[in-house]
Amino acid sequence: MKSVQKRYRTRPDHPWAKLPEYAVFRHQDNGKWYALFTTVQRKKLGLSTDGTVDVVNVKSRPEIVGSLRMKDGILPAYHMNKEHWLSVLLDKTVPEKLVLELISDSFELTSGV
Repeated sequence: MKSVQKRYRTRPDHPWAKLPEYAVFRHQDNGKWYALFTTVQRKKLGLSTDGTVDVVNVKSRPEIVGSLRMKDGILPAYHMNKEHWLSVLLDKTVPEKLVLELISDSFELTSGV
């Protein structure tokens, strides 16, 4: 999360008092979300193992969402529009470089430009 804060000059917002570990990153100018960092039960993501996993939800172009979901660790977004959003596992399943690229794409897609 620190690299996201530094690169996009935004600070995490914690909009849910009951879920303080959920961190939303928004554009400063338009308030739109571009990333949601959270911890989710693996079973809620359709994974067969028990326990929780850290994820980041990011927006993606609908025409590539399906192909991205074919990659290990990239899933339909938890509690978000599954046509436009993805959940990306942060357990080293997805290479950090790809995670950062997906966050960058999400930032651009939500910029409102």
